[in-house]
Amino acid sequence: MKPGPGTPVRVGVFGLLGSGNLGNDGSLEAVLGYLRTRHPEAVVDALCGGPETVTARYGIPATRLHWYRGEYRTASRAGSVAAKALGKLVDAFRTAAWVRRHDVVIVPGMGVLEATLPLRPWGFPYSLFLLCAAGRLTGTRTALVGVGAAPIGSRPTRTLVRWSARLAAYRSYRDTGSRDAIRAMGVDTTHDEVYPDLAFALPAPRTAAPGPSGPPGPVCVGVMAFHGGNDDRARADEIHRRYLDGTIRFVRALAEDGRPVRLLTGDAVDAPVVAAVLDAVDSPLVTAADAASLTDLMKETAAADTVVATRYHNLICALKAGTPTLAVGYAAKSDALMAGMGLGAYCHPARELDADRLLEQFRMLEREAAAVRRILTEQNLAAARRLEQQFTTLTAVLFPVHGHQNAHAPRETP
Repeated sequence: MKPGPGTPVRVGVFGLLGSGNLGNDGSLEAVLGYLRTRHPEAVVDALCGGPETVTARYGIPATRLHWYRGEYRTASRAGSVAAKALGKLVDAFRTAAWVRRHDVVIVPGMGVLEATLPLRPWGFPYSLFLLCAAGRLTGTRTALVGVGAAPIGSRPTRTLVRWSARLAAYRSYRDTGSRDAIRAMGVDTTHDEVYPDLAFALPAPRTAAPGPSGPPGPVCVGVMAFHGGNDDRARADEIHRRYLDGTIRFVRALAEDGRPVRLLTGDAVDAPVVAAVLDAVDSPLVTAADAASLTDLMKETAAADTVVATRYHNLICALKAGTPTLAVGYAAKSDALMAGMGLGAYCHPARELDADRLLEQFRMLEREAAAVRRILTEQNLAAARRLEQQFTTLTAVLFPVHGHQNAHAPRETP
């Protein structure tokens, strides 16, 4: 039964949240900020990858996404294979029961409709399909809010992603390429909108304007455990080696120029890359940040003269902070983000990282730093306005008014 006037709205948030990826958690933080500001009466809980972390950090009840605790370990023995298979069946019922308890379920941002990093169809794509199918069956409105999408080569993964998108009551995307990718999969995107990434709704750190003179300041270098995408499994080690070698050469060149370098990550899996760079460069000028949130990352990037980063949300933090930024992109979303912020000239491919070319781009960016900062100020204001429009639309589409819900959300017949 859906709520009548005066009844608190039950809102669920869903995804790989609290699992060590700061970008995912930043998207959750932005949506929670929206709910607490515009819908303080809402009762919110989560179905997510790291429930203990989500509850401790954000103060909302949370349930583990998977029944089988070994979900993310490779199943090699017969017993573990059987347990994982049983877990998929149990998760279908667990997910449906969780969805049914809510009036609205929000998937906050994240690249949930893409496979730009290694991904199996029976992993998160299956979980997302269960969520959206349960929403359609139970009458709970499911919303994919500011999500990322990309062309997918694997037919099973593509099928699950397509049906997840079709079954959702509301969809919006963080860039035009994402909407185009979903349209190419056969989903009607006529009523779907594109907005800036949800992380642009987070508060920006206060920063002092850079002085007119003085020695060059620190450089933040965001690194990643990059092994290519879903279609690069055969070359994963080669891709990673080239990326790591190029990153080490670039950081070493900065240190030899006397520049302090601050290494950033965006996921717990990036720690070995940081360790490898520190070991190879061995300079007191090179240190590693211990950021626990996107807010921490924004503070790090705001304190830098320049940022060179790979992970998508490292880039967003730097751009949001207004710091001149160079993207070492691993997917089209990075190029789209930089182009949308007026910095399309400052992109470098992670798969073919060339330290010499990266240094040339870095020096060009530093020469144009003042102009870049002005561009970012304007773009950040525009992003904030667009996200306010999205939140207004979300309220109209998802939340009941006088016991009734707006019927204008995009909804397809499966």
